[in-house]
Amino acid sequence: MDKKYSEMSMAELQTEIGDLTVKAQKAEQRGMISEYAVHERKILMAQAYLLDPDDFRKGERYVFKGDEEEYFDIDYLNGVFAWGYRSGSSELEAVPISVFGKQLPVR
Repeated sequence: MDKKYSEMSMAELQTEIGDLTVKAQKAEQRGMISEYAVHERKILMAQAYLLDPDDFRKGERYVFKGDEEEYFDIDYLNGVFAWGYRSGSSELEAVPISVFGKQLPVR
């Protein structure tokens, strides 16, 4: 049975990310968009476990990597997931902390 990301060491996570990156590239080359998307999501999850959740706090605002127009306001954290609200939405959602780019000042 495979280990959970939360049980893996940093080295194991980095190896897993490398393996998933290769799988994602192969799926993209074959035109298997759904398979590619699954691998990309797994990469984001594994990357979240390489980060320290204590570096993120309630009330902070972050842009999403690759999308400087959209931001996320953190309401609370649970493990490597930030719960909060996306760009003015009133719907609470959870995202892995690895999706965040730079921190923005809260207005």
